[in-house]
Amino acid sequence: MSSATPRRADTLRLMVAAGLLALTGVGIARYVEAMGAGPSHTPVVVAFGDSLTESSAEARPPWPEVLGRRLTAAPRTATVSVVNAGISGNRLLRDGAGPSGLARFDRDALKRPGVRWVVVLEGINDLGFSGSFEPGEPPVTATELVAGYRQLITRARAAGVKLYLGTLLPFEGATGGYFTPGKEEVRAAVNAWMRSSGEHDGVVDFDAATRDPARPTRLRPVYDSGDHLHLSGAGQRAMGEAVDLGLFQLTGAQP
Repeated sequence: MSSATPRRADTLRLMVAAGLLALTGVGIARYVEAMGAGPSHTPVVVAFGDSLTESSAEARPPWPEVLGRRLTAAPRTATVSVVNAGISGNRLLRDGAGPSGLARFDRDALKRPGVRWVVVLEGINDLGFSGSFEPGEPPVTATELVAGYRQLITRARAAGVKLYLGTLLPFEGATGGYFTPGKEEVRAAVNAWMRSSGEHDGVVDFDAATRDPARPTRLRPVYDSGDHLHLSGAGQRAMGEAVDLGLFQLTGAQP
C-alpha cells in the first residue's frame, strides 16, 4: 500500500470531523430555537438524537417535521407538536458534540413543557467514533448501549413519559474506520434487543424503513446522501412516514 492511502484517509477523517463540528453549532442553535416554540399546554413529541434526527440543510424537511405534519393532518392528533432535539455528532454514552444523550436527556426531553412521548434515535456515533475520530477509544459493546437505553427507559417511566426506541440505521460504506464488520454485529444485536425486549413502550423501525433490501447492512441508494451514513431528503421523508401515528394517543392526563 502506498503512503498516499493513509494520508487520504487521515484527510477524509479530518474533513468529516470538521463538518460534524460545524453541523453541531447549527444543530444546537436550531434545537434551542425549537425548544422555545409552542404553548406549554400543547402535547409534545420530542425527537431525541443526533444528525440523523437534526438533519442537514440539504436533506429537508427532517423526519421530525415530516412526522409533525402527519400528526397535524390527522384529526385525532392535530394538537400534537414535535420538537427536534437532534444534535449532530451527539452520542448516547459519551460527551463530545455537547453532553452525551444520557447527560442531556432530562433537560432536553423530560423537562420540555408538554412532553408526552420521546422517540430516541441515538447510538450510531457511539459505534462509529471508536476507532475513527477517536482511535484510542475501545469499541462500544451492545451491552453498554442497552444499559444506556435502559437508563432512559427508567427515567422516562418515572416522569410519566412514554419512550419509543428507534432502531439504528445501516451504515456500511461509511469510511475512515467509522464502519467495520464488528460494529455491524453490535448494531444488529442492539436492534434485535429493541425489537424483542418489551422493556420500552414501543419501537420505531427506522432500520427496516431505510435499508437496502438487496443489502440490508447498507442504506437504500435513493435514501443515501452519498456518505452511506446520512439520509437524503427522500430518506428523511421515509423515516418520518415510518412512524406509526397510533403511538401518540391523547388519552389520560398530561404529565
